[in-house]
This record gives sequence, C-alpha cells and structure tokens, in this order.
Amino acid sequence: MSDHSPKSLATPNVRLSPTPRPAQPRRHWILWSIGTAVALVIVYAIVVRPLSRPTGDARGRAGASRMVPVTAEPARRADLNVRVFALGTVTPVSTATVRSRVDGQLQQIFFEEGRPVETGAPLVQIDPRPFEAQKQQAEAQLAKDNALLTNARLDLERFNTLLAQDSVAKQQVDTQEALVRQYEAALKLDQAQVDTAALQLSYAHVTAPISGRAGLRLVDLGNIIHASDASGIVVITQLHPITVVFSIPQEILPKVLKRFKSDEPMVIEAFDRDGKTLLATGKLITIDNQIDPGTGTVKLRAEFSNDGETLFPNQFVNVQLVSEQIAGATVVSNAAVQRGAVGNFVYIVSDQDGQKTVSVRPVEAGPVERGVTAITKGLVPGDVVVVDGVDKLREGSPVELISGDTATPASPSGTKPARSGGKRPRDGAKPQS
Repeated sequence: MSDHSPKSLATPNVRLSPTPRPAQPRRHWILWSIGTAVALVIVYAIVVRPLSRPTGDARGRAGASRMVPVTAEPARRADLNVRVFALGTVTPVSTATVRSRVDGQLQQIFFEEGRPVETGAPLVQIDPRPFEAQKQQAEAQLAKDNALLTNARLDLERFNTLLAQDSVAKQQVDTQEALVRQYEAALKLDQAQVDTAALQLSYAHVTAPISGRAGLRLVDLGNIIHASDASGIVVITQLHPITVVFSIPQEILPKVLKRFKSDEPMVIEAFDRDGKTLLATGKLITIDNQIDPGTGTVKLRAEFSNDGETLFPNQFVNVQLVSEQIAGATVVSNAAVQRGAVGNFVYIVSDQDGQKTVSVRPVEAGPVERGVTAITKGLVPGDVVVVDGVDKLREGSPVELISGDTATPASPSGTKPARSGGKRPRDGAKPQS
C-alpha cells in the first residue's frame, strides 16, 4: 500500500524556530535623529548665528539712532564742608548715686521719680531720734567738763595767792596747773563729740548733691538703710548741659587740632541712629591727651545744651564734625559720579549740530557732603552732567533731557561759562543720596 495518503503527508509535529528579525531599526532611527539635531544646533551656533549678528559698528549705529532720556544738571561752585562721621555715646557731665551716710530707718521721701531736683533739695529723711540723743549726751558731757574746768581754774588762783604768801608748796600749785590743762583738753574732746553728733544728725536729712533729674527710687519707705548699701537711695543725672564722647581716626587729628585751636568754635551735630534726624547741635570742648594704640583713634568730647532733652545718657548717636571747609569747590550731585575700570567718571552732555550727545570724562572726586561731591579735577562750573539715566549710556549716545537743568550744554571745543547757582532737579529727577 502506497504511503502517500493525506495522513502520511502531514507535517510532523515538530516546532520550528522563528526566523530571526533584524535588531530594532526604530531605536537606531531615534539615535540618528538626535545626533542630526545636535549637529544642526552646533552648526547654527558656530556659523549661522555669528554671520546674522550685527557688527559692533552696526550696533553702535542702531543704538545711536535711539534717544536716551536722561536727567542732567550743570556743575556749580559752592562752599563745601569736609565732615567726619563717628559713633558717639551720650555722657552726662555729672552723675551722683545718693547714699545714706548713717544707718537708720527711712522715715520720709521728698523727691519724685523722674523729676528734676536742685542742689541742696531734700530727698529723704532718716529717723533722727538716735542722733539727737547722741548729741544731747555729748552736750551734757561738755557742760560737765566745762564746770570742772571752771572750778580747777579758781583753785589755781587760790594756790597762786597762797604760794605768794609762802603758805602752800610749789608742787601743789604745779599739780593744780596740770589739772586745769587736763580739763581744757577734755573740754575740746567734748566739743568734738558734740560736733560729731550734730554732723550725724544732719546726715539723717539727705539732700541732693547736684542738680539734675532723679531716677527711680531704689529704697522704699520704712526700710532700714545702711551707709554700706551699694545701690544707694536714688541716682541723679545732670542733663543740662550734656556731653557726647566719640572717637576719630588719628589721620585727621591734625586738621581737627588746627581748627580747635582757632578762635572759631567747632560745631558738632548729633543725629539719631539712622543718621537722618538732627537731635542737637553743640560744640567741641576737649580732645583727649593720647591716642589709643589698639584702635588708632583719639577720643573727643562735645557739649550740648540739651534744652529739649533730645539726648539721653548712654544713648548712641551719629556724630558729624566739620574738620575742614573748602571755599568755591566745583560740586555735582552724587548720582553723577560713576565708577568703572578707568576710575571715577561722569557723562558730559554736549551739543553737536543740534543733537545732544554724551561723552565720558574721567574726573577726580573729592569730599562728599549731603548729596554733592566735590570734583577736584576734570570739571569746571557750567559743565552739564547726567545725574539720572546713566545705565543705558555709552560714549556718543544721543540723549534727550527730560528734567533737570536744561541750560545749553558745553560745546565739544570748550566749556560754558560758570553760572551763579545752578537749578536743582525738578520733579522726576533722581533723588540725591
């Protein structure tokens, strides 16, 4: 029988392995796309972008075509005070801690806390009865010894009469004379004890040693107080006048000494902690006799009348001292002075064919006082400088004056003559620092 039946022609029951596929071409395509994108970015950054960026001259021309709004004002001539800034401590001229000089019970209080007291005004009274008794005892002993002295002197006179009549021995007369001198010494001792008792009695009435303001009461009525108490009864501080002690660097001491020795008093201004509010104005009264080697500073003391009591003991204040006066200095606003790699400079506004432009001019800045800076070199009165809007300026930038002094700026070939008193910036100008 032939073996070609359908059953014989069936495929044997054998599992055939699948045909192997190529390794995920999709992943290779993603990696190729990312690499192409990175390459395009690099080519754009290195080649295309620099070619499409305008050159420096083109940027300068494009910037020059835009008007920059600025605020300007002319440099002017003014008297400038060179100020020294220091931190000072308010120190009272006199401070007294009132203590009892005797022991006893506090019987009366006459002062009010925080109220002014005058020298000699009664403050408190200690129970005086023990001291009155001591005084009476001393006075009684004084009277007794005084009587004994009187009797001894009378006896001495009798003995002298009898000695003249040769009725008594000379030794007895000498003994009586010694007794008289003994009683005289005892009388002096008794008088001293009376004075001591009177002094102790006066100490029972405590009075103010200085004029000033009384502080808080440190003892209460009825307490037993002692002369050895460290805290005392009350502290009195003199507020009129009052002083401020501050230190200055030793480098500026010669200038201060020169002005201090002149007839003109040196004005001292005391400001609050923020340095904005003027508290009081006084004068320099003394300079210490040595420099502190640890800090290189010297202490000064200024006196203030303090009529308004704006200064309080141990208060910290900002002190301003005028160490030097510069007459006729060329000054500009602090905002006009810029600082860069070339040092200090300003932007000068000039007029070229009806177009206002700015140019950079290096300057040498001097002392600064209350919003203005002295220019020692590089400017003359009348030069118009930019005080606001300098952030967008560069050499040759065209500008538009929107506020400030609109006087005709200096020409490139020369400077405008100085004017008497330039105008201050109007509303919208940058505030002075």
